Amino acid sequence: MLIKRCAVLLILLACLVLSSCGGQAATEAPTLDVNAIMTAGVGTFMANLLQTQTAQALLTANAASPTIASSPTSLITATPPPTWTQAVLNPILPTVFILPTATGTQYTPTANPALSASGCNNLQLILDMNVPSGSVVRPGESFTKTWKVENNGTCNWVYLYRLVFAGGDRMGGEPSGLGKVIVPGKWTQLSVNLLAPSKAGTYTGYWRMGTQTGTPFGSTLTVSIVVGSPTNTPQPTPTNTPVTPSYP
Repeated sequence: MLIKRCAVLLILLACLVLSSCGGQAATEAPTLDVNAIMTAGVGTFMANLLQTQTAQALLTANAASPTIASSPTSLITATPPPTWTQAVLNPILPTVFILPTATGTQYTPTANPALSASGCNNLQLILDMNVPSGSVVRPGESFTKTWKVENNGTCNWVYLYRLVFAGGDRMGGEPSGLGKVIVPGKWTQLSVNLLAPSKAGTYTGYWRMGTQTGTPFGSTLTVSIVVGSPTNTPQPTPTNTPVTPSYP
């Protein structure tokens, strides 16, 4: 672009010179100052060149300085998704189950009395009357075990009802018939005569009430003893005490 403009200026300058020559008589040859013409042309060329460079510099400066459309304070702030706020403000905590502390008296669960019934017959243990579990008995010693029981069925216990051996150590027990009638809701005492084994150890027997045909029913009645080792009781050693004769 710059070269084209300089060429145009030179052409115009040449035309100006030629037109000046054509307007005078042939006899009057004008005196041309070539140095002046070149100086003027070069000055014009340099002026145009400087103007062009200044314009390009201004355009470059304007392009290098963009205009800030918004103020620095209007920065875009990233807004966290709703799940972030929920996680920070409402964290999901694990559910903790606190077991209640057991207080008061602890009871030993017992079997459902209805499950021990046989037809209309049933028995509930009320109390161990004697020989508590773990009682120490001498080898070969005879003893009687007694239980307090209740007829919690719907039938009468009649004369031929008796204790029936259910398992464990029999210890020679042979109970006899009930010998009386126990109506429902009443209690009585049942006993069996036993004989402790001769060997030391722990022995346990299980008994149940039975009908005249031997069908067992009701709660299990337990007898448990410990047979101790026999001990030899030392006999006192006789001493010879001198007898002092007495004289009349």
